Amino acid sequence: MTGTRLHAFTDDALGTHDAGALAELVATGAVSAEELAEAAIARARRVDPVLRAVAYDVFDAPRYCADKGAALYGIPTFIKDHSDLVGMPTSQGSRAVPRYAATRDDAYARQALSSGVTVLGKSRLPEFGLNASTEFAEDEPARNPWHTDYSVGGSTGGGAALVAAGVVPIAHATDGGGSIRIPAAAAGLVGLKPTRGRHVVGAIGRTMPLNIVSENVVTRTVRDTAHYLAAIENHWRNPKLPPIGLVLGPARRRLRVALLIDTPIGTVDEPTRAAVERAAALLEDAGHVVEPIAPPVGAGFVDDFLQYWTFLADLLVTTGKSAFGKGFDPRRVDPFTRGLRNRHRARLIRTPGALRRLFATSAIYARAFDRHEVILSPVVAHTTPKLGYLSPTQPFDTTLDRLMGYAGFTPVNNATGTPSVSLPMGRTAEGLPIGVMLSAARGDERTLLESAYTLEAAQPFPSITAE
Repeated sequence: MTGTRLHAFTDDALGTHDAGALAELVATGAVSAEELAEAAIARARRVDPVLRAVAYDVFDAPRYCADKGAALYGIPTFIKDHSDLVGMPTSQGSRAVPRYAATRDDAYARQALSSGVTVLGKSRLPEFGLNASTEFAEDEPARNPWHTDYSVGGSTGGGAALVAAGVVPIAHATDGGGSIRIPAAAAGLVGLKPTRGRHVVGAIGRTMPLNIVSENVVTRTVRDTAHYLAAIENHWRNPKLPPIGLVLGPARRRLRVALLIDTPIGTVDEPTRAAVERAAALLEDAGHVVEPIAPPVGAGFVDDFLQYWTFLADLLVTTGKSAFGKGFDPRRVDPFTRGLRNRHRARLIRTPGALRRLFATSAIYARAFDRHEVILSPVVAHTTPKLGYLSPTQPFDTTLDRLMGYAGFTPVNNATGTPSVSLPMGRTAEGLPIGVMLSAARGDERTLLESAYTLEAAQPFPSITAE
């Protein structure tokens, strides 16, 4: 069945509704949480043998929320296999990690569950979330529902595939270098990386000298992302950041939008450039001012971020037994992870300087928002690649060079802790979605959501069920 478009949408309890519409149906008694879970499970069983998006399931005993008054009560979802949930193993996408059942929920997972969602299991990610494609050395890859010969991105590849295919309307996602936004771009979804510290910090972020990880969800509509953010803000809100609240529509004020396409990072292909320019034109049509800017950070940033990325890979493997249990076997990590670790060991002396400069990048990047509220750019430099392009089994230098040429736009938001969102605003000749990215100053998710509503209204997002 590979090489085709594959989705699970059908005339069942889920229908083609987004999470917001389903929550309204549950609240009025038109449908039950159990009926939604049953429909999602049936959908998963129908398409996951091909998509390979599910890491672990609890289909026989879904985890329902006890609070029936929660905003998204009854909405089925999957939690990314980065995060612990009681009774479920956490593999981190790695054969090296022992499959112990967790004894408590991850801190961010508790905040996510406070929204009312029903957990059906865990979604897949590439090993430790280190690659931008959900592929493995000794297992089948997760596939893109829009065209199953293509990558669904990473590291939230499993969650993105499940939402795009219609198995669930919303799925947990994490982003340490683009891992929410890149899969969202590949799968035609909304993927918002929040401000650093916006939510409870999970176990992943607490281990880092510079926390580059934010957690959220991927969805098919802007309003689902907005409703989720508002719902979990009721569980915990960072008093040092302005509240987001429930954002219901476009901005009424005129925004100044910075357009950033050409950078020292690499060449942007024509389909991606066209999608970004189309989004710029739509924002201008809506009354906003769009003007090009020079890259806010220099080419040296990419080298520093890569040095930190290899440091994190080294740290994960070195501390594996204490982090993941005595059964952790470093000999079983994928070749790409091993290559990252070896690269760090060969350049160990560079890490302190790289980390110091990454901390300083926040102030440099913040200047871009002195004159503009939003930066519009590509999510990635070229359209979604075929499976194998970023395979961890290739020569390490080949995969690394390809990754750096592909995913150079997203990391600056991770290093600076700024919010950023991917929106599906184009299509390739093969019918695959193309994402564009909006970024804002720290704490300004509201402006991102308002701008996203503007683009969604001006050019409705592509539907996988359309011919």
